[in-house]
Amino acid sequence: MLVAVIWGLNFSVMKLGLGEIAPMAFNALRFPFAAVTAALMLRAQGRRMLPRPRDWPVVAALGLLHVLYQVCFVSALNLSLSGNAALVLSTAPLWVMLISVLFRFEKVNPMALAGGAITLGGMALVIVGGPAELGFSLQGDLLMVVSAVVWAVYLVLSRPATQRHGALEMTAWTLWASTPPIVLLGAGDFARMDWGSVSLAAWASVTYAGVFTIAVAYFLWYRAVAVIGQSRAAVYVNMVPVVALAAAWMWLGETPAVAQVAGAAVILSGLLISRLRRRAPEHGRATKAVSGTA
Repeated sequence: MLVAVIWGLNFSVMKLGLGEIAPMAFNALRFPFAAVTAALMLRAQGRRMLPRPRDWPVVAALGLLHVLYQVCFVSALNLSLSGNAALVLSTAPLWVMLISVLFRFEKVNPMALAGGAITLGGMALVIVGGPAELGFSLQGDLLMVVSAVVWAVYLVLSRPATQRHGALEMTAWTLWASTPPIVLLGAGDFARMDWGSVSLAAWASVTYAGVFTIAVAYFLWYRAVAVIGQSRAAVYVNMVPVVALAAAWMWLGETPAVAQVAGAAVILSGLLISRLRRRAPEHGRATKAVSGTA
């Protein structure tokens, strides 16, 4: 539940920070925070700090894919409503399933496909059902769809390496591999920013998005999965968009339209149906994150 709250609040927290800090500069600031926190966590647990030389090509490739996801995500959130962004990104498990079926990593499951179709219908309601005066968010919503697909590709491709080395290790290693490119991409915005005008609240947003959302929440997620299993933990992640919608409503004044509320209900229903195919809890190390995060 704590992970769901951390990830759910992050959409509004980042949205507040993006009101003062350019998107690429925001990423360039928060990723070093996350990289340092991940290193401290690995060292505290006595985990392997660096991958073996033969694993570096895989880590580098996953790192670049993570860069693409982060660029799409922060750009989409900057353009979209934070509630919409959370709902659209929550469809990542659907894309994981479709990609896995496409490449024959998983067998076709009628229940999962039915849930996937329902989820897509709910996503369409969310995207087209926003308030008319906020029509600019359509571009951000569509870009967030791209983010969800890229995140799903990352999860599918990282699964073998994660099973070999551990989820926390792979998260830290790909985080370190993606940090230098993300910092370089943000250098232009960083140089143009008037940092004297950035408020303490915006700096707190950067810290929260780097330390808690990426590093601390992932650590808590993997610990939770080790105790209660992947399938049971996945149910809690369905609370992320609910928390995000509530936070956006209270903090940002994003009052959802009727179609968006209906879309949220349909998305959550579809995700729950698609996950009914997993019968037994999977204890042990997590093999993938269930939902897109920041």
